[in-house]
Parts: sequence; structure tokens; C-alpha cells
Amino acid sequence: MTTTIDPVTQGHAYQQLLLSYLGTDDPLSAQAQIPAMLRSLVTDAAEHLRTRPAQTEWSVIELIGHIVDAELVYAGRYRWILSHDEPPLIGYDQDLWTARLGHQNADPADLLDLFDAVRRSNLALWKRTAADARARVGQHSERGPESYELSFRLIAGHDRIHIEQARKTLDQVRGR
Repeated sequence: MTTTIDPVTQGHAYQQLLLSYLGTDDPLSAQAQIPAMLRSLVTDAAEHLRTRPAQTEWSVIELIGHIVDAELVYAGRYRWILSHDEPPLIGYDQDLWTARLGHQNADPADLLDLFDAVRRSNLALWKRTAADARARVGQHSERGPESYELSFRLIAGHDRIHIEQARKTLDQVRGR
């Protein structure tokens, strides 16, 4: 993380941090830009794609894997929120997912292809969902009630915070 805010124990502060990265920008437009940004990051990282700035910090490929994981998790959350009445939304341990799903050794093309497909689907879902349905709520296990609209805004901020983190990681591993 680029901050000392713990997403599990400081859930509301974490939400505010993510929302601050989106600001007043349209979350649909912000999210639509991310696939190209991720592809550019992979190209820019080149031989530094798998280099960690420190043993306990993620490499660029691990950060991309984390962004993909979040997109997959939110794809399910969106659909649960829209289809069920106040469904439970389970939290997940991002460090376990990144390590145990092998992101450090993942093929970047596979991660990017998966991200592109899921992101396209999630953007299409947003576009076809009526404004009143966007207010539907799920019960996040760590943060309490989260609407579809809030979740959609959060993931846009999440993208930005981790892309910024990836760029800082590249600067660190290149010695800038």
C-alpha cells in the first residue's frame, strides 16, 4: 500500500483514501482509461517488471495482479448487490492472494487479457444499470454497508492508487 491506512482495521479511512484518488472525476471514464495504463506500465517496466523495491513490497507485476484480483472480486460484489437484498460482501487478504496466486511469476499478457475482459463487462453493467439500482447495498464484512455506486467509485480510486504505487516502485527499482 502507498499509505499506512490498514484497509481491514481502518475501513472507513481506507474508503475515504480511495475516494480521494477519484475526486470528482467520473468513475466510468476513470475506469475506462485503466486497461491502456496497465499495458503501458508493463511496457515501461520492461526488465524491472518483477523487481521488488524491498522484500516485503510488491513488484509491478504483483501490483497489476492485485488490480486484477480486485476487479474480479468487485465483479462478484456488483452482481450480488444488484441481484440480492443486502448480500454479505466478504473481504479478502490481498497479500495472500498476491502470494498464493503466483502473481510474481504470472504472464503479464494473461493478467491484462483477464483484466480487459472483466473490466469491459463491469463497465457495461454500470451503463445498463438504472440510477436507482445503483443505490442498492451489500454488507461488507469489514466496512459495513456499501452501495453499488460507492463500490464502483472505490474501485476507480483503487486503480489510481495502485498505478501510482507501481510508478513509484519503478522509480525505486531504477534508482531514481
